[in-house]
Amino acid sequence: MEDTVLVTGASGHVGAELVARLAADGRHTRAMTRKPHDLAVPAGVEVVRGDADDPRSLAAAFAGVERAFLVSAEAIDPDAGPTHVPALAEAAARAGVEHLVLLSVLSGGEGDDVLAAWWRRVERAVTGSGLRWTLLRPGRFMSNALAWARQLDGGDAISVPFADRPAASIDPADIAAVAAAALTATDRRHDGAVHRLSGPAAMTPADEVAAIADLLGRPLRAVEPPLDQVRAGMARSGMREAVIDAALARTLEGGDGVEVLPTVEQVLGRPARTFGDWLDAHRDAFTGGRS
Repeated sequence: MEDTVLVTGASGHVGAELVARLAADGRHTRAMTRKPHDLAVPAGVEVVRGDADDPRSLAAAFAGVERAFLVSAEAIDPDAGPTHVPALAEAAARAGVEHLVLLSVLSGGEGDDVLAAWWRRVERAVTGSGLRWTLLRPGRFMSNALAWARQLDGGDAISVPFADRPAASIDPADIAAVAAAALTATDRRHDGAVHRLSGPAAMTPADEVAAIADLLGRPLRAVEPPLDQVRAGMARSGMREAVIDAALARTLEGGDGVEVLPTVEQVLGRPARTFGDWLDAHRDAFTGGRS
């Protein structure tokens, strides 16, 4: 009987791409989400409810699974520490899962701020699980640009924090492709691997806005809001003050995410997808379905 692959976070940008890819490859795929009735999946994909705060749901979701993709959108609480990925890894170990692939962040647990401390604990929950593991560490997602689509009806000025800070953003579809390669490999080439991932070129958000402007034939321009407005917006989203301080310090003082990394091409045997490729695939989000 073919291995069952569980994809947690199946409604997210990477999870949805991974479910679609595995299903297209004919893999027995189980998609986990907290709201199974709201999830649209390809034919043949099994949808299950799973909540990291509900151990019983995790036991059912991981039952009979050989390989699993783990991702969490848990809010960072420096005082409490992560609970979701540890719960997922523990459920996987109890169920006898063989291999875990974790979606982490580019810097992982490197550094001495609250973000580094958080991600060290997240990654250690997997690397210390006793199971085979692979870590994926991508940089900025191209799909972050989807947030700008909501501003298009308000005029041609698009509010974009840090509009002139470059990053080698990556298409979530490429992250999913690397995850699929690790989850379905017939050898152990990805065991213990830490795959740092980027797109094929460094671009600023302003460059990406310009590409959207070309698509729409509109004179869009990126307008960078004052830092105090950025901070206030982060606070409104529920981020703790220490997390805001660390995130802003990394953005303003660090150079992480600019380097173009060869990993996608090394793993997949093809170049990473460009922002133009991503925009072509998601043009409906900006055009409303109009060509």
